[in-house]
Amino acid sequence: MKTTSVIELSQKALQNNIDFLKDYFNGEVRFSSVVKGNAYGHGIEEYVPMAEICGVDHFSVFSADEAYRVFKCKSANTDIMIMGWVDDEDLEWAISNRVAFYVFEMDRLNAALNIARKLQVPAKLHVEVETGMNRTGFKQKTLPEVAATLKKNQDYLIFQGLCTHFAGAESIANHVRVNRQFSKFKKIYNWFLKNDLKPRMKHSASSAAAMTYPRTRMDLVRIGILQYGFWPSMETYIHFISKRVEKMDPLRRVISWKSKVMTIKDVNQGEFVSYGTTYLASENKTIAVIPVGYAHGFSRSLSNSGTVLIHGQRVSVIGMVNMNMLITDISFLPDVQVGDEVVLIGKQGNHTISVSSFTQMSDQLNYELLTRLPSNTTRIVTS
Repeated sequence: MKTTSVIELSQKALQNNIDFLKDYFNGEVRFSSVVKGNAYGHGIEEYVPMAEICGVDHFSVFSADEAYRVFKCKSANTDIMIMGWVDDEDLEWAISNRVAFYVFEMDRLNAALNIARKLQVPAKLHVEVETGMNRTGFKQKTLPEVAATLKKNQDYLIFQGLCTHFAGAESIANHVRVNRQFSKFKKIYNWFLKNDLKPRMKHSASSAAAMTYPRTRMDLVRIGILQYGFWPSMETYIHFISKRVEKMDPLRRVISWKSKVMTIKDVNQGEFVSYGTTYLASENKTIAVIPVGYAHGFSRSLSNSGTVLIHGQRVSVIGMVNMNMLITDISFLPDVQVGDEVVLIGKQGNHTISVSSFTQMSDQLNYELLTRLPSNTTRIVTS
């Protein structure tokens, strides 16, 4: 059964983005596609095969359940890395299936060791170190214990990576903090080398850091929002575009979000529209009801302020956005019919509703809006 709206994913746009990013990084580093948050709302099961067609063979997720979803739809030689949550009972699955994962506390490291011994299969570990984010990561005082455990158990623990995460590389306000973090990370890396422990790779760069701080790219970049065609922030985009001769955004949006007109009716002057009294018809109106609401990811804050595209024209959302419906004013579009296409995000005719304009109206981050798109919304891959 089709859902009340459809998310379309453009293979051509994704190929454009992956090609641009790999070329920009000069092929010097491995490209890891970050697909946490249901591939930033694009859908893991749909997106992973699309990315593999574009030459991606490494995916990063937050948790073991996401890793399992990638595992079920990936190709045989594609790698997975879990950057966050792995329950102890999921460690056995990860280790037995050669899925790499972060360790950032001794309990996790020891649990991995015990399961690797039990399975007689080495665990692929990425040791996350605390450099100033103050979220997850081994503090410096615990590193001797980490090193001793790795050294003593090299048959069971593969030092796959040394990693950290920057606290806001998308903002110039964090410039000093990011540089301090990177300096600390380099010192920690050198400390491991002096103790005869060399990770197979070192990595620290997310999308923003990879674009703004080239030296942080190292052996692997963890690219999330950029691959989907969005910039981490306007500051990141300006930093990039200011150094280019051609002042055009090289990225293309992979996602479009569409629905259809559900019903059309007339409203008399002086009548209220939708719940409450937030919208009073100042004149006779024709309205179209769209079967999408805040339960589908169309924020309630867009009541009386959002827009959609119908017949290539911007149409205002009027009244309160309901759980499952929104109402638009189509008084100036006399030929609208039930079943006509409605674009919530994307292009129709000469007009576009971008995620950035959508998020500005609803006071959300683009990350937030995308990841809140329901996983049960139908997703279709287009050419």
